[in-house]
Amino acid sequence: MRTEQSHTRLDRVFARLDREPERPVLLAVPEMSRHRIALFAGTLAFYLAIVWAVLITSWLVRLDWQVMFFRPYQQWPEIHAFVDYYVVLGQRGPTAVMVAAWLGWRSWRQHTLRPLLALGVSLLLLNVTVGAAKIGMGRLGPHYATTIGSNEMWAGGDIFPSGHTANAVVTWGILAYLASTPRARRWLSALSAVVSLGVGMSTVYLGTHWLSDVLLGWAAGLLILLALPWFEPLITRTEAWILGLRDRWYARLRRPVPAKEPVSVPVTPAPTPSGAEETPVREPVAAHRTRTPAHLAPGPHTTRSDRTPVTPAGSRRPPHADRHPRNTAPAARPLSGS
Repeated sequence: MRTEQSHTRLDRVFARLDREPERPVLLAVPEMSRHRIALFAGTLAFYLAIVWAVLITSWLVRLDWQVMFFRPYQQWPEIHAFVDYYVVLGQRGPTAVMVAAWLGWRSWRQHTLRPLLALGVSLLLLNVTVGAAKIGMGRLGPHYATTIGSNEMWAGGDIFPSGHTANAVVTWGILAYLASTPRARRWLSALSAVVSLGVGMSTVYLGTHWLSDVLLGWAAGLLILLALPWFEPLITRTEAWILGLRDRWYARLRRPVPAKEPVSVPVTPAPTPSGAEETPVREPVAAHRTRTPAHLAPGPHTTRSDRTPVTPAGSRRPPHADRHPRNTAPAARPLSGS
């Protein structure tokens, strides 16, 4: 009787991840090179410069107020409906779902959990760094500003840096970070830069952010993407831990499969060269089978060879008139008279 093991949908998904890739691909993991470290240091310096310029109420704050008084949403009202939809590309929920769906398919094709784990690490860094900066500086937005010309810092707001802009840089930039080829990385980098630039300008157009908020949001998102290679060992260890946990969980639910009996394969003798003596091939002898002893009643028993043969009394042949006992002469038949 053949028994088949039933697998759940989750088992088939992990079994798919365990299979060999359909095409051999060398997935290059970005390293923290000197060029990347220089970009990281320059972006960090730009980030600190923006914060300092806002803190001292420099020309950047005056520019913020000039843009706010210009009111772009009143200057170009015909694009207001389009901008309302376009700014969704910077919201955390919709963009995370779209990018996670794409990276989930990439994980399925490449048989690795690294794309999804890289997205999770980047979003976690985004929430921690940008969220801490928003709460720590507490800047009010243009719609809630109280004093003209002030930087509106530590007033209970949460818009500095721009979360929409930083989220657009990270969620769309992670696609370029995980690209398989240099050409795809260049194209995706340009695409993510255009999308994040449009999202930042959309928030300025709608009046929900200062221009300096957008500049700091770009820097914050770029810092996260540049710092991701430092977290690659953590991503690798997390992937190994998840797959190991999966294996242990699967081993507990796995049913033992009955072992199949070995099938005897007939041995074909090799052909002997002409003139050589043919060695007789012995046929394989079946293994001696041990018979299971039958249940015997209690008491002394003797083997079959020690028993005394018993001859049954009397003859088993039916009686016949013409037959006579052995060693006796047959009786004379009477002669018929003539």
